[in-house]
Amino acid sequence: MFQAAASRCVVTPSPLLPVTSGATACRPAHKKLGELEARIAVVSSEQTRIAFVSVPFLGFPARLCQKVYEKVSGIPPENILIGATHCHSAPDPYGFPDHEGNYDVDLAYLDATCVKIAEAINAAVDALQPAVLKIATGEAQGKLAYNFYAPELFDPRCHVIQALGSDKSPLFTLVNYAIHPEVLLHQEVCSPDLVGPLYDRIDELQGGVGVFMNSAQGGMITADIRTPDGDREEWSECVRVGRTLADEALRIVGEAVEQPEPRLYVTSHSLLFPVDERIGAMLTLLHPETRFAESPVQELETRQHLVNIGNAQILTIPGEALPNIGFYLKRNMRGEHNLLFGLTNDAFGYILARVDYDSFARYEYITETCMHEEMGEILMQESLRLVQTHPEPEKGGG
Repeated sequence: MFQAAASRCVVTPSPLLPVTSGATACRPAHKKLGELEARIAVVSSEQTRIAFVSVPFLGFPARLCQKVYEKVSGIPPENILIGATHCHSAPDPYGFPDHEGNYDVDLAYLDATCVKIAEAINAAVDALQPAVLKIATGEAQGKLAYNFYAPELFDPRCHVIQALGSDKSPLFTLVNYAIHPEVLLHQEVCSPDLVGPLYDRIDELQGGVGVFMNSAQGGMITADIRTPDGDREEWSECVRVGRTLADEALRIVGEAVEQPEPRLYVTSHSLLFPVDERIGAMLTLLHPETRFAESPVQELETRQHLVNIGNAQILTIPGEALPNIGFYLKRNMRGEHNLLFGLTNDAFGYILARVDYDSFARYEYITETCMHEEMGEILMQESLRLVQTHPEPEKGGG
């Protein structure tokens, strides 16, 4: 029997903490606009149980994921996928130093947040109930996203996974779309940015618990808040973009065929990325635990997941893959619906293909924040090996 459930928990700090917009010093937060929430969807079939967890942070390092795993019962650690929304107005989960080497990361807050997330996962496990699944893919319409470097080079597809309970009402609606939630990038506020209104709209339309998993949004797929007079970095734009994306997701999944007994399959493997010398020195400073290491980081290990759920296939990406990498991976995956969960179980910055790395001036910034020239090649090669050496999803939804 296929089962599903969802849960949520508020992780807004009280009092407010400084917020980070990227690999730079934090800025103070004087007010909040919306609540920071972790959202969880759990699915179960036969002996397989998987948790999809969305957290409202710039990224969620593996060391924090491990703290969550340790407190979860009922789901093995290797079946828990924790993806960051890539919110640019939430507390710093890394410990980015300022120009003087100081940092604003609050370790006690992060520890408490990991406990809350684990408790919410456990609550979803306890709430599992018989369910059916709907999965759909469609092009999201409206003024939502664009590529800051090349406006038309982005993936307009929105993938949606929705679980329905025995009364046919949605238990959760998982939205997978590539976009930077950074409308409020330069404001001194704590906010989930556009993801908050996305969740509110799904709630309003009775779509169950909204769960947002970002996709291949590197290079730089951001919210389209452009006007003839410049960007509108306002809460009203967060509301417009978030509500529009929610409307489109529910429209796309609305006509999908129900999958009453979708099969589940999950596996993972280790990825080892080399680290360029200039990046290694920065990474050595990044976490308080490694701040006083004697030598720069030379390589980093992480895990990549492959999930088959009904007629869909999911690959996780430990960072911000550029859209051309995203298109390539989706084209070579084996589901009727192919989803990429970016910034999941780690977030190692931008991931470029070798031919894009340091090739032209427009990509100077994303080259500087990419760990190594070979990172994209390793990701693509290992992703396809994972896809090709494991079972493909069922056809037609079972």
